[in-house]
Amino acid sequence: RQLVLLMLLVFVTVLTYKLILSITLSPVTALAEQVGYLIPVAMGTMLIAVLLDAKLAIMVNIFFAAFVGLYTGGIPFMIVALVSGMVGVVGVSHLTQRSDLSKTALLIGMANTIAIISMGLLNNQPWNVILTGVVFGIFNGLFSSILTLGILPFLENMFGITTSIKLLELANPNLPLLKKLLLEAPGTYHHSIMVGNLGEAAAEAIRANDLTVRVGAYYHDIGKTKRPYFFSENQFSEDNPHDKISPTLSTLILTSHVKDGVEMAQEAKMPKVIVDMVAQHHGDTLVSYFYHKAKEGGEEVREEDFRYDQSKPQTKEAAILMMADTVEAAVRSMKNATPGQIEGFIRSLIKGKLNDGQFDECDLTFKDLDKIAAAFVRVTNGVYHKRIEYPDQASMMKQKQGKKVK
Repeated sequence: RQLVLLMLLVFVTVLTYKLILSITLSPVTALAEQVGYLIPVAMGTMLIAVLLDAKLAIMVNIFFAAFVGLYTGGIPFMIVALVSGMVGVVGVSHLTQRSDLSKTALLIGMANTIAIISMGLLNNQPWNVILTGVVFGIFNGLFSSILTLGILPFLENMFGITTSIKLLELANPNLPLLKKLLLEAPGTYHHSIMVGNLGEAAAEAIRANDLTVRVGAYYHDIGKTKRPYFFSENQFSEDNPHDKISPTLSTLILTSHVKDGVEMAQEAKMPKVIVDMVAQHHGDTLVSYFYHKAKEGGEEVREEDFRYDQSKPQTKEAAILMMADTVEAAVRSMKNATPGQIEGFIRSLIKGKLNDGQFDECDLTFKDLDKIAAAFVRVTNGVYHKRIEYPDQASMMKQKQGKKVK
């Protein structure tokens, strides 16, 4: 599928070259001589960088530039094509919002201007010809970005590719699933936001896709909206429904939120990468609380019956989400803990997941786990730091009244 996409992008880009070069803009010599600077090489390289891979885009850019040189017979056109294509790749390699494409258009225009003026001076061209080329070069940057922005959504849907722009759209809190989570399970919604903060910091530390982790965190617990009050973060009274049912049934209810979440994500036509993160964020972890509760109750239990029935994390991002989910829920339950206690607890939680084999199917290293733990510690110490105790309102009023009497 990716090979077909690459072939399509090369074909569309080359076809655009031919269409532009076949247009007779004007009988004016200056325009005719500089029309090669209109070729939007950056469009092809930006689309390849966003949809496939930045390194691949750099390689293909060399082919594009060579084609421009052969087709136009002009070395300056080839050099400018090479420069604009490279700037386009650099500009979108860390694309986080649509406005980044506008900034990239300006960068391409500036790079083209410098290259065209340099080529013109080396070839002793008249200034009217050089300035015409500069105008074409600036327009080239704008034209490339506009084409990229217009074509990108169609290619995303056609080939099922999730770009950073698509992920940013999914992070909109007004989308139906996130709004449903906020209204029906507010505790879970807040937990998901905190998990996103933890996961993003950890992903940045090991150079994983931080945006994928954050968006995956927003949706990882959407299945809890089916039965929100069976989860502790949504229980706002002392009544706990798990006290009235068996540990086996409690485990069944808790583990079913993953399956429910996957079904809801698929119904909403979420990208596969997000559906996979919803499915894998617990792996086949043991629901230890109810497992030990069942054993203490004298029941004859099997450990397999108290595990989540899903695949283990397959990517670094899914593994980070699993750890962030566990750490956020566990650290929040600590009372008056020191930074040292928090760090020790976080590292023990990660070690427990490692010993349980939850990271066996992803490519995390021990060095990655150490960096992830350090990132978690940094974020949690910032959120759960000690706060001064404020006197209650009644005692403050008494103090004020006492001062007035005196």
